[in-house]
Amino acid sequence: MLSPKKMKFRKRQKGRNKGKAQRGSTIAFGDIAIKTLEHGKLSNNQIEAARIAIMRHIKRGGQVWIRIFPDVPVTAKPAEVRQGKGKGSVVGWCAPVKPGRILYEVKGVDLALAKEALVRASHKLSVKTTIVVKEGL
Repeated sequence: MLSPKKMKFRKRQKGRNKGKAQRGSTIAFGDIAIKTLEHGKLSNNQIEAARIAIMRHIKRGGQVWIRIFPDVPVTAKPAEVRQGKGKGSVVGWCAPVKPGRILYEVKGVDLALAKEALVRASHKLSVKTTIVVKEGL
């Protein structure tokens, strides 16, 4: 699973995820990509599951780029513990995404095959997505 090697601070406040994606909103490496349509948080498990779905469908042909990284810690208190007594421990990592963010890019395989692979990957994600093709193809 994806997780940061080192963090300056273990726990972080939630914050708000407003607006549209400014960075990472255009296809940079591949020919076809998945783009988000809504705000959300993608866990490291979801990111990995979608990557595996793409790789299995294209049978390890071509190249796949993951354009997001889960660097925000997710904390939780154990079950049946009373409130108070501080913040819970880190249980996982997530990547906050905004509308317009490119998540995965594929290159080097047939467009129909890549499109089907990205559709399968989008079923693993918790946000609405669309498939975009690079201009000029």
